[in-house]
Amino acid sequence: MTKVLVVATHPDDEVLGCGGTLALHAARGDNCHILIMAEGLTSRSHQRDVEAHKEQLAQLRLTAQQACAVIGVKDVRFAGFPDNRMDSVDLLDVVKVVESVIEEIQPEIIYTHHYGDLNIDHQITHQAVMTATRPLPNSCIKKLLFFEVPSATGWNTPTATNAFIPQYYVDLSQKVSDNVDALERKLRALTVYESEMRPYPHNRSLEAVRYLAQWRGSLVGLPCAEAFQVGRILTLK
Repeated sequence: MTKVLVVATHPDDEVLGCGGTLALHAARGDNCHILIMAEGLTSRSHQRDVEAHKEQLAQLRLTAQQACAVIGVKDVRFAGFPDNRMDSVDLLDVVKVVESVIEEIQPEIIYTHHYGDLNIDHQITHQAVMTATRPLPNSCIKKLLFFEVPSATGWNTPTATNAFIPQYYVDLSQKVSDNVDALERKLRALTVYESEMRPYPHNRSLEAVRYLAQWRGSLVGLPCAEAFQVGRILTLK
């Protein structure tokens, strides 16, 4: 049984980025955990007011738990950092949250955001994970992978240094139950995030997510896939 940790910034990033891969992990009996860093709501108002949005925030957390349950993950944790304002928090404080969860879970595989995303919170989450996963002797972490998130990855100012260039692909046509493959399970989880999804042709729509999976699969001769950029892979072979 492999221990897996996803460090995602906002509720829905975990499913958008690696929901199909997580569904496969869960179906194989791996021990999966999700850490969601930011609360994902208050930036829609002019000023952050957690108390005024208390009920909405509670509902969004419940929605996240329900969506993750669809892909087979029960342990969903919330750090509660300010939405789209994580640059107002000392990076060290963000790192310490990630470090504490890694210390507790001892994951062998970590999935997190690509560093070139437009969203500032995604960038900070990536930096915090990179800092918390420094390759020290006897580290539990054997695989570190970066996922793409529609409406964040690819929307930044394009440069040679921030492009998402995947080298690692997971086949989402694999079955997670008798009649459901990993892509369909991912899409079912995203339907739970009704308030976060958008109608097509927005790239955070169910149709666009399916098309992206099919495109990524076609790059490696598969019907559909999730793609990742490699941070680090260690092998003892």
